[in-house]
Amino acid sequence: MFDNLTDRISNAFKKLSGHSVISEQDFDDVLKEIRRALLEADVNFRVVKNLQQGIRERVIGEKILDGVSPSQQIIKIFQDELTAVLGKDKKDLSKNNNKPATLLMIGLQGSGKTTTAAKISKRLESENNKVLMVAGDLKRPAAIEQITQLGERIGVETYSNAQAASPKELAKESLKLASNKGYDWIVFDSAGRIQIDDDLMDELENLHKTLSPSETVLVVDAMTGQEAVNVATEFQARMPITGIVITKMDSDARGGAALSIVAETGIPVIYIGTGEKLDALDAFYPDRLAGRILGMGDVVSLVEKAQQTIDESKALEMEKRLKNATFTLDDFLVQIDQLRNMGPMNQILEMIPGFKSMAGNISNDQMPGENDLKKVEAIVLSMTPLERRSPHIIGGSRRKRIAKGSGTQPADVNRLLNQFEQMKKMMKALSSGKKMPGMPF
Repeated sequence: MFDNLTDRISNAFKKLSGHSVISEQDFDDVLKEIRRALLEADVNFRVVKNLQQGIRERVIGEKILDGVSPSQQIIKIFQDELTAVLGKDKKDLSKNNNKPATLLMIGLQGSGKTTTAAKISKRLESENNKVLMVAGDLKRPAAIEQITQLGERIGVETYSNAQAASPKELAKESLKLASNKGYDWIVFDSAGRIQIDDDLMDELENLHKTLSPSETVLVVDAMTGQEAVNVATEFQARMPITGIVITKMDSDARGGAALSIVAETGIPVIYIGTGEKLDALDAFYPDRLAGRILGMGDVVSLVEKAQQTIDESKALEMEKRLKNATFTLDDFLVQIDQLRNMGPMNQILEMIPGFKSMAGNISNDQMPGENDLKKVEAIVLSMTPLERRSPHIIGGSRRKRIAKGSGTQPADVNRLLNQFEQMKKMMKALSSGKKMPGMPF
């Protein structure tokens, strides 16, 4: 996410770093570069103008340019202003004392609404809620089958009735069922709309009145950029929207939708979709996202992901092995598996503070990507137990055998062994509290 924007902003701020005093002209030049970067990231021009103006007024008004560590203070002001643009505070789903509470999913066709309904349902279930998903899309072929299959995959009950006269009637049926069976939440997946179609929007308004939902969540596609703002505005004109989910954030290196939609509509973003897997849904924290855009990482989210997926006893045992220099390739496999459970590798790495700056000095063959993980596993599993415990014994003939057994080349085996040794050194340094090159603290 935000790769291009983060690089452009980081490069702009580098021009200010290290200066004890910054001229107003130099500051304005950097602001212009950031303005261009934001516009090219498809951020709404009004949002860019207001952000630029807010930063400049604070920097000049607080006499930052000739103060102590001006570049660091400017970055902090930029982060504060960017956080405000993104919504300032985190928005949570609210039941409004209703039982069952109802969440109505709305959005354009193809925005990822049905999959998002399943992701939210899974998240609600993990928070000790009893959830009923309702297949409210009576128009799209196979929509009922899709949400039923998703429900089976995540272990959430679904309700459907292909013979229902209308979504309104289906809503009445589902409310009665959920009330009788003691469900905490109904997640109602409505049919995708074309916002300019008055008949479809009228139908959605009637559905909204019948459900009287606790939350009305609009799903928008990040890839549509500023058009996502227009979509939100059109839907908002027809009914109250309490929150937004931005899907396909992992596919959008620009980020214009996330940076524009809250400022332009006033509707908070609740979640962002970060992948195709049904657990690839992240809570939207404006302050954390602002930090990631500025290349500062997101340690809090990284720790939360680790706590959710990594076995504590295994982690303690791994730490002990690292300190005792007994970390093996078998342990390496376990660690790779734990990292994979945390999410796509590129998303994990960008949460590490300083990684962006370190990555500039690390070649691709030194930094394994997510696509390399299967190859790594194949290579390690082609080794004997002794080789995995003592990789230093792997010579030329052993490399050839391992490469043949894993369907790779001897050079791949050699590269993995080098990466393993580098990783051992890095992890040992981190476990002892030493500072790593390129890290900001």
